[in-house]
Amino acid sequence: MKENESDEQIGRLFSRREAFVWLGAAGTVCLIGGWPSKAQTSGIARSLCVVRPEQTEGPYFIDERLHRSDIRSDPTDGRILTGTPLALVLQVMRLNRGGCIPLPDALVDIWHCDAEGVYSDVKDPGFNTLGQKFLRGQQVTNAQGEARFLTIYPGWYPIRTVHIHFKVRTVATAGKSFEFTSQLYFPDELTDRVHTALPYSSKGRRRVRNQHDFIFRDGGHQLMLNPSPANGSYESSFAIALRLP
Repeated sequence: MKENESDEQIGRLFSRREAFVWLGAAGTVCLIGGWPSKAQTSGIARSLCVVRPEQTEGPYFIDERLHRSDIRSDPTDGRILTGTPLALVLQVMRLNRGGCIPLPDALVDIWHCDAEGVYSDVKDPGFNTLGQKFLRGQQVTNAQGEARFLTIYPGWYPIRTVHIHFKVRTVATAGKSFEFTSQLYFPDELTDRVHTALPYSSKGRRRVRNQHDFIFRDGGHQLMLNPSPANGSYESSFAIALRLP
């Protein structure tokens, strides 16, 4: 089979809204959570390809260009957002002739609401945070395709389950660039446990669980995090493979 024929076949098998999983032992360890070691990261690239479904950007994306790993603070006043710490590693890869290779130098943005269900730098019927920048940040993937963030476990707001937004953008080459946007979710049982503590508990019980969320229903089970506890905080990793043009 010629190389271009192989790529065409992959294109027929994978769309940006379909998922294919190719699991080996090392890849399974990396997918289920925790911080990936260098050896595990290499295992992902060799034995695991997961094309995740694209989901809506939503109304609250702001292209802040905030290059930072720790997104808990508001750089406008230095305030640190309260909440259970969450260390998150996103590993971005590209499909390459049926396998995966890490994708370095990709821009990865994440953004989400605080413990009270509020987003920064937006005007909403329920709040006005224009000018504030908390819980937003961007990293450039390293040689292993990793982007690392330190944030807090998100709160909730009406009509949605608990989630984190993320966007991956590649630098334009030969006039072409690529953008992929989706959302990450949490097990309901873990969210229930985390939200029993302050500051989350002051908002009361959340109204929407994963299976009732109108966006989660569109592939959300393929976008689940599996955080591991770590001294009063949580750690999680998430691997995604993209088919670039």
